[in-house]
Amino acid sequence: MPSSNSPPSRERIVAGAADMISRRGLSATSIREMAKHAKAPLGSTYHYFPEGKQQLATEAVRHTGEWVARSLRRELEAGPVATLRAFLTLWRKIVVDSDFHAGCPVLAVSIEEPPTDEIPPALAAAAEVFAQWETLLAASLRDHGADPRRADQLATLVVAAVEGAVAMCRAKRATEPLDRAAQQLHALIADAIEG
Repeated sequence: MPSSNSPPSRERIVAGAADMISRRGLSATSIREMAKHAKAPLGSTYHYFPEGKQQLATEAVRHTGEWVARSLRRELEAGPVATLRAFLTLWRKIVVDSDFHAGCPVLAVSIEEPPTDEIPPALAAAAEVFAQWETLLAASLRDHGADPRRADQLATLVVAAVEGAVAMCRAKRATEPLDRAAQQLHALIADAIEG
C-alpha cells in the first residue's frame, strides 16, 4: 500500500475527475477542483495532463467508457438480458450511492455546448464511448438471435433510455424512471431474441 506521501496515480486523478464531472458537469468544474476531489496536488495533475482540463476530461470519459464496457463484457455470454441487467444495475448503484448527486460523466460532457465550433476531444471521446456500448449490446443481441438491424436499433435505444433515465432519476431524486425503463427494455429485448 503506498504511503500517504506518495504521488497520486494518474488513474486516481482520472477516476476523481470522472466522478466530479458526473456530479457537476464539465463547464462547472475546474481542473483545480478535479485535482482537489482526487486529493492530488495541482502540479501532479498538470504533470499527467499537460494540456489541461480538456485532456483530463477526455481521459475521464474514456475511463468511464471502459469501466462500463468491462461490466457489459462480463455478462455478454449470459446474453442480452443479463447484459442489460448489468448496465441498469451499474447506473442504479451510482445514482443511489451518491444520493442522486452523480450521473454519467459521458452524458455530462455530451450535453454541454462546446466553447467553439470545433468538436472538443472530450465530446469526441463521448461519442466513441456511446458507440462502444451500443456495439457491445448489439453484438449480444445478434449473437442471441435478434435481427441485425433491430439489434443495432435496440442497442441505441437501450443506451439512450438508460442515460436519459439516469438524468431523470437525479432530477426526481428517485429510481422510478430507471426502474420503469428497465421493465420496458427487458420486454423489448425478450421480444427481439425470441422473435
